[in-house]
Amino acid sequence: MRRREFITLLGGAAVWPLAARAQQMGKVPRIGYLGSSSPSLEPHFVEAFRQKLRELGHIEGENIAIEYRWAEGQDGRLPDLAAELVRLQPNVIVTAGTPGALAAMQATKTIPIVMASSGDPVGAGLVTSLARPGGHVTGFTIVGPQIEGKRLELLKKQSQSSRASPYSGIRAIRPSYLISIQ
Repeated sequence: MRRREFITLLGGAAVWPLAARAQQMGKVPRIGYLGSSSPSLEPHFVEAFRQKLRELGHIEGENIAIEYRWAEGQDGRLPDLAAELVRLQPNVIVTAGTPGALAAMQATKTIPIVMASSGDPVGAGLVTSLARPGGHVTGFTIVGPQIEGKRLELLKKQSQSSRASPYSGIRAIRPSYLISIQ
């Protein structure tokens, strides 16, 4: 999945907790967006995020507010930016990557956090497990030991149920995977 498509999925995930909290608070839902880089480096990701929100009926400046904070490539700024977002009391904080998610998690124990990606959210302490994240952090991961095992399991299952080669549609696979499933 390409990153732009991934960010549009993130928009859908970010909106999920907004309705309930906004109804309780009686005000326009607010998203805190914590970016590690800068808006000039990620305009297409931010636009994909906004577009998905629009598709879901959430229009920035009309019925939803988005507060952006950018670390400008300096991860050391993330904790202060996350704390600043928490003071604004958003309904949800959206961030990309492990450093932003960790900073947001340290800044709040109650505001839901949606991360665009994390290499190993379990190992980083963001979630207790991929199957049952627990806490108030959720989102997507691209790589992780648990996922690699599941991929192998699916590949094995496919090779057993198909007369076609299980490798026919695979363009890149680690040699160790091939050895372990033969």
